[in-house]
Amino acid sequence: MNGLLILAMIVGGIVLVVITIGLMAIAVIRALRTGGIFKKDRQTYNDETRMIQDIYNGLSKMEKRVEALETILIERKRKDG
Repeated sequence: MNGLLILAMIVGGIVLVVITIGLMAIAVIRALRTGGIFKKDRQTYNDETRMIQDIYNGLSKMEKRVEALETILIERKRKDG
């Protein structure tokens, strides 16, 4: 009777371990198929990257405008002086 109880506990433990491993494998496969666990974080990262690129492009355009204005001011100064 004691041996049967121990055997049942061992078999039950093994079954629980197999079920746990199976569920973990399913979760990993599902996460890989749907784009990962952090899909929302990835979208946020992409949005932030796009905003930073827009800011960089805007600053580059502004730099060109400032250079053009500097050129205009230097030319006016030459004409006046």
